[in-house]
Amino acid sequence: MSDVYAVFGTLLALGIAFPGMLTAVWLLFPAIVERTELRIESAPWKSFWLGLGSAIGIGVPVVVLFNLPLGGLQFLGFMILLLALGISTFGAAGIALLMGRRIHDHSDHGLSATRSFVFGGIALALAAAFPIVGWFLVIPASLFISLGSSLFVLFRKPGTSGQTAESAAD
Repeated sequence: MSDVYAVFGTLLALGIAFPGMLTAVWLLFPAIVERTELRIESAPWKSFWLGLGSAIGIGVPVVVLFNLPLGGLQFLGFMILLLALGISTFGAAGIALLMGRRIHDHSDHGLSATRSFVFGGIALALAAAFPIVGWFLVIPASLFISLGSSLFVLFRKPGTSGQTAESAAD
């Protein structure tokens, strides 16, 4: 029975912490999150496919490194995985921003931008927690879209498409 409580408590804590982490990323890196949100809104399928290809390209070496008997190489695999998940956090915040803006549009504009963003993060966390559909559709799709949009925004050449005049000044 204590295992059930441990799993439930962990999921509850993650569900509370996830919108907070996304809010922190948005407040610390607003320009990057705004660009990922624009990328997701304008080209979600391109972001998905770039993210899927990148996840496969990152995942294969990480699995190989994890299965090697040398601790240093396993640590390297863990660091690569951590870096990829950290990069995808910008895209997850972009998804929450997009959802928050749509929530704001449906609320008769009675919500502040911050409150709308937090509600978007909560909606994303709740959608991911929904059994079966959330676990096997929402989580992978949002992970691939997050990774793809983040990689596009972080590693694009300045002056390419998707860059606004405001973001060019950054």
